[in-house]
Amino acid sequence: MKIAQAGRGLGVPIVVIVAIALLPGLSPQVATASPQQGQAKVLALRVNPAQSQVHWTLGSTLHTVHGTFAVKGGAMRIDTGSGRAGGEIVIDAASGESGNDGRDKKMHREIIESAKFKEIAFRPDRVEGKVAAEGSVTVQIHGIFLLRGSEHEITVPVQAELATDHWKGTAKFNVPYIAWGLKSPSNFFLKADQTVDVDLELAGPLERSNAP
Repeated sequence: MKIAQAGRGLGVPIVVIVAIALLPGLSPQVATASPQQGQAKVLALRVNPAQSQVHWTLGSTLHTVHGTFAVKGGAMRIDTGSGRAGGEIVIDAASGESGNDGRDKKMHREIIESAKFKEIAFRPDRVEGKVAAEGSVTVQIHGIFLLRGSEHEITVPVQAELATDHWKGTAKFNVPYIAWGLKSPSNFFLKADQTVDVDLELAGPLERSNAP
């Protein structure tokens, strides 16, 4: 009653007096609000060929074959908010080797046909899992794997470390090359596995920008 009378005496509506009385209690909450908090980032991860390589392993009834491919380059873009991804990582098909000239010639001539299909590539389109703007990241990356001119959907488990201006990551996955239409290297004496184990090591510079 006294507040109401004071308000009428001053010519100030009672709701204004109540709002002023409550404002100090609300002001800390207002001060901590920030429209920039948690804003999604677009990460541009470029690939440095000198710091990157592909290792592959093929088992068989006689022995296990280990080999490598060289990475030509590429880049990936990842939106940390939506999980959308883009870009391409390119591998030099002709660089594949296993340390045995006869076996490698057969691989290039009859299996991957590197004289005709000079590049192997991975084109990411989405990321499954939380992508931090910096620090350790463990996610699944879905995309298209281009091998011997044919496209195949694949989801690759990836572990990465994101620093201020650079990154490095590894991916381990299987390529079912027989199911994808490639010829088997098996012969009368040796039976090869129908999948190749791939260990991809990538590194390079990293840039960040605000998501649109």
